[in-house]
Amino acid sequence: MVKEVIFGVVGGLGLFIYGIWEMSEGLHKACGERMKKILHGLTGSPIRGVFVGTTITSIIQSSSATTVMVVGFVNAGLMTLVQGLGVIFGANIGTTITAQIIAFKLTDYALPVIGAGMLTIFLSKKKSHKYVGEFLMGFGILFLGLNILTSVVKPLGQYPWFNNIFITFSKNPLLGILAGAIVTAIVQSSSVTTGMVLGLAMANLVDLKAAIPLVLGCGIGTCVTAMIASLGTNISARRAALGHIMFNTIGVVIFLPFLGFFQKMVVHTSSELPRQIANVHTLFNVINTIIFLPFVGLYAALLKKMIKGKEEEEEIEYLPKYLERHLLNTPPIAIEAAIKEIVRTLSLTQKMVSIVMESFVKNEPKSLEKIARAEGAVDSLREAITAYLVELMQQELNKEESKKIPALIHAINDVERIGDHAENLRGLAEQKIENKLPFSEAAVDELRRMYEDINTMINCSVGALKLNNIDEAKVVLEQECQINNLRNRLKDNHVRRLEQGQCKVTSGVVFLDTVSNLEKIGDHLTNVAQAVIEGLQ
Repeated sequence: MVKEVIFGVVGGLGLFIYGIWEMSEGLHKACGERMKKILHGLTGSPIRGVFVGTTITSIIQSSSATTVMVVGFVNAGLMTLVQGLGVIFGANIGTTITAQIIAFKLTDYALPVIGAGMLTIFLSKKKSHKYVGEFLMGFGILFLGLNILTSVVKPLGQYPWFNNIFITFSKNPLLGILAGAIVTAIVQSSSVTTGMVLGLAMANLVDLKAAIPLVLGCGIGTCVTAMIASLGTNISARRAALGHIMFNTIGVVIFLPFLGFFQKMVVHTSSELPRQIANVHTLFNVINTIIFLPFVGLYAALLKKMIKGKEEEEEIEYLPKYLERHLLNTPPIAIEAAIKEIVRTLSLTQKMVSIVMESFVKNEPKSLEKIARAEGAVDSLREAITAYLVELMQQELNKEESKKIPALIHAINDVERIGDHAENLRGLAEQKIENKLPFSEAAVDELRRMYEDINTMINCSVGALKLNNIDEAKVVLEQECQINNLRNRLKDNHVRRLEQGQCKVTSGVVFLDTVSNLEKIGDHLTNVAQAVIEGLQ
């Protein structure tokens, strides 16, 4: 008996957790990138953030995934703390959909759903269809595991000691909340813990009074993932993660004195215990969001006081600053706004290259952590600027204005490619530092000189764009020829050092790749200068 119960619980719980994970993973793969764009693009206000957070989490079935994305966006400066809090509130509502699905008790359909999922995976040619198959398999495995779990734990109801555990939770809600939080922190999914409680309810081993504290504790335990994601991030991201924990913890504290009233309210929502427990999960998060939402600004201010410090300038500068929609009705001003945004983006890429080269020369890896976030910000700015210019093209434009827009689109694409090369340089710098590759003083001086020439080109490109200055653009073109000559000379010097045994082959590969990426940055700056000369005059 004991052996059967242990094996049944371990196997059933394993299938159940794997089913939820597979279902979430399938949906995440199918919709993840699209959801990221929606998350970034539709969070203008906290109320909209709640709606977006609820919708996205309902689709990808993981509040942890949504919250981690929010922490990442806040960390990169692509979302404000207030916007991020709105999405986090919504994510807590969206994650309750899993419990609502489980409460339908579809255990009889587990096997055919698994079969349908497997057929979809095998027969589909498109990746998106295979991901749907993964979702179906996870969906079926979830209910198969739940069926096994329920059947093996049902006999435990005969033992008084087992029933006494849940009687204790009924009499002491704090213990129930603590148990729910600990289990959820371990499995890192409130859906898993709530599903386990639903399984016990289906086996008639737990009543609503004992289930409510366990479900409330899930909200606290699920915050562990966001806290882990916030490690090593900036101040705003850590505040967002703390906001997630406090949202659920304070909500539980608010609910504690009213558990009896809350239980009576939930009883009226359904005649079935599993549905009542699922409704506990949903109602708690909806009511908690309604309580917090009017005070989201004050809540953000409180978080800033709790985690003191000044946001880095780069957090804010990644956000589009000049692309105001009302300017689209005045094309000349809108074009100037787009140019200003392109200049800001180019300045950001200049900072990226500067950080990489300084880290490369000084063997200091810490600053390199900023590059990946900055590269994502450059990509986002490119998308925003391009979309703005495309929308501007729909307006009534004269011949001169129509000529400028394609040139600007080409320019921002080249600026974005500079960000990509900065990311490549980051990888090379990390390779040099981590592997402790030796570089001669001559090689370091040559790279430093090439970088200084590239930096001069960037300064001239900024001036050419900002002031529509042809002379500055021509300087860039002249400098590009010097860069090409310098590249050839550095390669020749490198070959000579190899022949003389002054350089290792592994170091030489990094050296040549660094030269190549710097030279390609020069090519893209040349394209920007050409856009000024040929398209913006």
